[in-house]
Amino acid sequence: MEIRPLKSFGIEVIGVDLSHTQDPEAVAYMHQLWADNGLLLFRNQRLEECEVIRFSRLFGELEIHVREEYLSPNHPELLIVSNVKKNGKPIGILSDHEVGWHHDQIYLPRPAVGSLLYSVKIPDSGGNTAFCDQAGAYEALPVSKKRELEGVRAVHSYEYFNRQWSEPTSEMQKKRTPDVTHPLVRTHPISGRQAIYADPGMTSGIEGMNKADGHAFLNELYDWCLQPQFLYEHKWRLGDAVMWDNASTMHRRGEFDPNAERIMKRTTILPPPQMAVPI
Repeated sequence: MEIRPLKSFGIEVIGVDLSHTQDPEAVAYMHQLWADNGLLLFRNQRLEECEVIRFSRLFGELEIHVREEYLSPNHPELLIVSNVKKNGKPIGILSDHEVGWHHDQIYLPRPAVGSLLYSVKIPDSGGNTAFCDQAGAYEALPVSKKRELEGVRAVHSYEYFNRQWSEPTSEMQKKRTPDVTHPLVRTHPISGRQAIYADPGMTSGIEGMNKADGHAFLNELYDWCLQPQFLYEHKWRLGDAVMWDNASTMHRRGEFDPNAERIMKRTTILPPPQMAVPI
């Protein structure tokens, strides 16, 4: 196993076949790499759905996503992200449009610790995924700003995200995903790094602030986080598997040609109960 730094942050892990059973020493090493770097890239993978799930489970329990209409028919742990339609109906979520900055499952009381996204079919251009290093952004903040963030809690809403970037949720799905609050700064239990935990897509406000003041407070943070030195944009190749740490990164997807087909499969990794909020 070799590692190579990506631009800005994250690493490529070379020489690992995720379809094979991983020995405990290698798994422990990948856990540490993931915690320390926030983003892992594995290229040239050929994975069956069950193999994506098996590898993902090495890092935690897997979530069954609330959008049940977009889950794999055979493996509900897998969420299909695609613009492909079958019999006139989309097989996956998020289609071909731009999807703004967000964290996966930040809207849950026990939010995802991470995600793995595997490319099955990709367009010739477009559909890149950009990642923001919110741990690096926090570390670069002036001490006075860090003090200002202490004790602040942000409000997160899945419905807020869907109104901007996705399809409307059903009444049942709304009931399963009520708004939640989490600390604005989270500490990673393994690396000890602190990170800003809010995003433009799913964070609807700041607890105790009116809407205008909360948005102004958050927008100032986003402007800081989205500086080039904290960003990595991934241009997908067939067989790429990317894992990101939701405690320290947010991500977005660029649009692509609606006539081109894109099929991705994602697992969502939940933290053990003792590592639930804050993490």
